[in-house]
Amino acid sequence: MIIAMFPCEPFLTNAYLIGCEKTHKGIIVDPAPNSMQKLLIAAQKHGIVVEAIFLTHSHGDHIYDVAELVQKLDVPVYVHPLDAENMLNPGSDGIPMPFEIKGIDEVEYLEDDKLYKVGDLEFSVIHTPGHSPGGVCFYFPLKKVLFSGDTLFKGTIGRLDLPGAEPQKMWDSLAKLNALDKETKVYPGHGETTFLKDEGWLANPKETFG
Repeated sequence: MIIAMFPCEPFLTNAYLIGCEKTHKGIIVDPAPNSMQKLLIAAQKHGIVVEAIFLTHSHGDHIYDVAELVQKLDVPVYVHPLDAENMLNPGSDGIPMPFEIKGIDEVEYLEDDKLYKVGDLEFSVIHTPGHSPGGVCFYFPLKKVLFSGDTLFKGTIGRLDLPGAEPQKMWDSLAKLNALDKETKVYPGHGETTFLKDEGWLANPKETFG
């Protein structure tokens, strides 16, 4: 499994290229501001053909380069239906951004618990509302890898003071992640990677962050 991570300013949002070493098929997750060239160079370096863009949620810092990538690659964009409107009409989520974001004309809807494939790699969608109504995580069970978006970071969680955030749903979402294999490596939307086994507070996040 090929994973290339690119922290991007101004919010150090992590953009990801994920690829199958056997088939050389790949996807992009959360193309952050000014990530496009980094992602495309990494794809070329690893011989990866990008087949789709998957979004953990539609906040501006996670979707900034989507429109340009779609124009360049002509690939579908997958987002949870509860976050889809902000892809079509950026800014409709009510969250101010220090830059203008281009929307796209259409998206594909992610389905909770559905299995998707990247070449020979298989992953499931875990709906994790709390930070965003349509927030999701992507879990590769055989590789024990989780792309957690802004639901889970190393030592903390995504902000709950933004429009669309719902604390109680965040606690339920974190309980889903706490039930996964503790050896799972976490690739978050911001910050460093971690392992579920090192996030002991997940057993009672409300006590820590509520």
